[in-house]
Parts: sequence; C-alpha cells; structure tokens
Amino acid sequence: MITAITGPLGAYRAQHLKLEVAGGVATLTLDRPERKNPLTFDSYAEMAAILRAAVHDDSVRAFVVTGSGGNFCSGGDVHEIIGPLLDRDTKGLMQFTSMTGELVKAMRACPQPIIGAVDGVAAGAGAIVAMASDLRLGTPRAKVAFLFNRVGLAGCDMGACAILPRIVGQGRASELLYLGRSLGGEEGLAWGFFNRLHAPEELQDAAAALAREIAEGPGFAHAMTKRMLQMEWAMSMDQAIEAEAVAQALCMTTQDFRRAYDAFVAKRRPVFEGN
Repeated sequence: MITAITGPLGAYRAQHLKLEVAGGVATLTLDRPERKNPLTFDSYAEMAAILRAAVHDDSVRAFVVTGSGGNFCSGGDVHEIIGPLLDRDTKGLMQFTSMTGELVKAMRACPQPIIGAVDGVAAGAGAIVAMASDLRLGTPRAKVAFLFNRVGLAGCDMGACAILPRIVGQGRASELLYLGRSLGGEEGLAWGFFNRLHAPEELQDAAAALAREIAEGPGFAHAMTKRMLQMEWAMSMDQAIEAEAVAQALCMTTQDFRRAYDAFVAKRRPVFEGN
C-alpha cells in the first residue's frame, strides 16, 4: 500500500510506474509494455499519491502522463484487478470504485496542468486517465475506448458521465459510452478530444515541449485557471464572472504579474517564477 508522499517529487522513487522530474516538468509513465501498460491496485494508488503530493511541490509546474511501448494504458489489469473483484462483496467493491475515482479527483485537484500523451491503446481506465488530463496529445493510431459496457458495466465510471460530455459533447459522449467503440486519432481530433496529433515517434518530444512551455508560464495563475475551469462547471454565468473577478485580483497580487509589467517596459520576455 502506498502511503502519503512527503518532500519534493524529484526525490521520490516510484515503485509501480516511472516518475521523472526535470525542468519543472514531472513525467509519469505507465511502464508495463508487454501488457499495454495496465493499471494495478498499486499503480492506481501510487499515481494518485504523486498527484496529491504535487499540491505541495512548487518545483513541479506541469505533468506529462504517458505509456511505454507504443501504447498508453489498457485499463485495469484483467488478472490483478478484474479477476479478484469477482470475489469481493459490495463493501469491497465500493472500496475499489472509490479508490479508482480518487485518481481522477487527484488529477483534477492538483494545481499543475496535466498533459496526456496518448499513443496506441487507451482503454477503460486508460481512456479515463486521458480524459481527466487537462490537455491531450495523440497520434493517428491512437484508439481511445470507454469500453465498460463490453464487460457488463455502466459507462458512468470515474467521472466519465460528468467530464466526457464537456469535452466532446453530450451526443458524442453518449455514443462512446453506450457502444464502447474505439475513438481513433483523427476522429478524436475532429471531436475535440485531442488538442493535437503527432507522429508516434514525435509524440513524447511534443508533449515535453508543451509541458515546458506551460512550466515557463506563471504557475500561480495557471493553477488558478485550472481551479476555475473546474469550479465554473457548477456556476451560473453571474457567479462565474464574480468568481473570476476574485481569482484575477488574487493573480494581480503575485510577483509574476509585476515581472510581466517590468519585462514589458524593458521590452524583454518575462521570466516567471510561479509566485
């Protein structure tokens, strides 16, 4: 069982996935390529713990989540997760579904923007991890499938019915969740699921470059943008405008706001420090 992670993420040695921290960017790689990188009880918990710890690590300014070996994530491991679930009672099953939902909560609650770099298969919980990212880069051969109905389950898993319609629209989300079919790269780009497509051999570099660009920006302000994108789902327009007035006023108290002004006056590019 993964306990709470303390201290900077750069000093943490992940046990059930790969974690690399450099230049303000933390890269999480699901690394079981022989099985298309399925999630286990431990990797679910460890990824959530890393993202929760990131709330307290100002040195990390952006995340990249990806998979190794030409695939993103094939979902929950059939032998290590699906099989054992058949022997659990209702309480045990609720413990599992609450734990999987905790990963999405951690992704949405961490202040750093998350880039999902999706190549090949992203199925079941893997599709959810891609969906819960703030930005998604894909490849033409990406196959995203919310295939819960294929195993006799509902499409309402880990926030899919709340988040997916906001990305691709209600009708398209309904199609994916009822049919469990694969969403290809080009179609995913046209539907707005992917922000951009890249050749498979260029995907990781493109994700790293985008993450660095975000990491070089005003960290406090980026965190505020992510927070407001989340909170305003449940607000009226008037409430959203009022909330954004408070949020922007707070950003105007930061040193990065002053740095941007000073750089403009000096006719140079601002160097943001996240405070």
